[in-house]
Amino acid sequence: MYVALAALAAIALYVVFVYNGLVKSRQMAKEAWSGIDVQLKRRADLIPNLIETVKGYASHERSTLEAVVELRNKAQAVPSGDVAGRAVAEGLLGQALGRVIALAEAYPDLKANENFVELQRSLETVENEIQMSRRYYNGAARDLNVKVESFPSNLIAGQFGFAKKPYFEIANEADRAVPTVKF
Repeated sequence: MYVALAALAAIALYVVFVYNGLVKSRQMAKEAWSGIDVQLKRRADLIPNLIETVKGYASHERSTLEAVVELRNKAQAVPSGDVAGRAVAEGLLGQALGRVIALAEAYPDLKANENFVELQRSLETVENEIQMSRRYYNGAARDLNVKVESFPSNLIAGQFGFAKKPYFEIANEADRAVPTVKF
């Protein structure tokens, strides 16, 4: 009888241990996603200033500038929990931002503008922060996914509704590059 009680207590403790590990991993993935969200918001906040600065020098490039604004709005409209949708929207926005930065090559006055140069630096910093946040999130998602899929923790994960987290991946290889900033 004592052996059976000890076995039940050991199993209960194991379940609690695994459950707490799953909760910790899920919370780390949520925190990591929040980090990406913050960096994407920082980038979105830089865009209006960048667009206004470029407008003064490249007014006939209106379609490029409007595309960036439209893609920014679409990226912000993606629900926060839609990792795959957000990755696609942000990838398209990154491509459009690259085209705006490339405009500086055609406009030497714009390239020399202090506001534009500072915005380029800020954008490059934010892009690097997004990359680091994405790596952290993907690591946290990987850790949770391993626990959700591995035996015997998958039995506990299934019973308590733990699910895999999608990775924040960029589908287009060209989107992976940080926009080039040349002075």
